[in-house]
Amino acid sequence: MQLVRRFLVIQALLLWQGGFLFYAAVVIPIGSDVLGSWAQGTVTRHVTDRMNLIGALALLILAWDQWANADPGCRRWRWVLWAVMAIGLGGLAVMHPPIAAFVDGSATEAVKDYQTFYLWHRVYLCVATAQWVAGLAYVAVTLRAWTVRPAIAT
Repeated sequence: MQLVRRFLVIQALLLWQGGFLFYAAVVIPIGSDVLGSWAQGTVTRHVTDRMNLIGALALLILAWDQWANADPGCRRWRWVLWAVMAIGLGGLAVMHPPIAAFVDGSATEAVKDYQTFYLWHRVYLCVATAQWVAGLAYVAVTLRAWTVRPAIAT
């Protein structure tokens, strides 16, 4: 069961955190070049819903692995980083609908109250980035937790 659990942890992190990195580093810049920034943003608006769902499922898998891991030192740090990712995900989920509401649903590049939209979009990007950095730290701590051997009683 340990092998299956760890395999799922790796796959969940690859899909969620790796997907975020690939989308931010490759898809958004290319999409903006090909479609224009506005059209790319309308696509991203829908992609983020799926990414948040993937994140929620990944957090469940990560929690399962943490409960099963016996190392108390790593467990504490893993839960702290897990909480940062979970709070970040909650924040993203709460911020997304109001940010999307700023954008007019028409095909034109109209944004209601652009200054407020821009501010909240920046906050959203900062939270997403902090969540991603916590994910990187989580990977490092998880690898450490997986390599710690239980102490042998003498």
